[in-house]
Amino acid sequence: MIRLIWAASEHTRYLLRRYMPTNILLDAVRTRRGLKWGVPAMLLAVPYLLVANVCVQIVDGGGPGWLHLVVLWAIWNMLKTLWIGPVSVVLLIRARLREARAGRIQSGDHEEGRALASAS
Repeated sequence: MIRLIWAASEHTRYLLRRYMPTNILLDAVRTRRGLKWGVPAMLLAVPYLLVANVCVQIVDGGGPGWLHLVVLWAIWNMLKTLWIGPVSVVLLIRARLREARAGRIQSGDHEEGRALASAS
């Protein structure tokens, strides 16, 4: 039984990672070339917040209760897109520092390069 649950969760994760738009966006932003797009990607949180707001208003007006699931989905995606901005900035700074350190080591400044390499 545990094996069946484990396999089902792996397949579900695979489908979500491969076909859901926010997961595709997050995977693209986490690459070195995509780190600069993390902060603009935060703007995608606004439509998700609007979708959640509209669904809450429909439910409050007597709409179907299953729209609560849409609200949860929209809020979850909003939080994912909001979170990628600060994370991508930190990762971008770290990558640029690493690249600058590697450039100094290769440029022939061996004294400073050795000091930086031993500090890492």
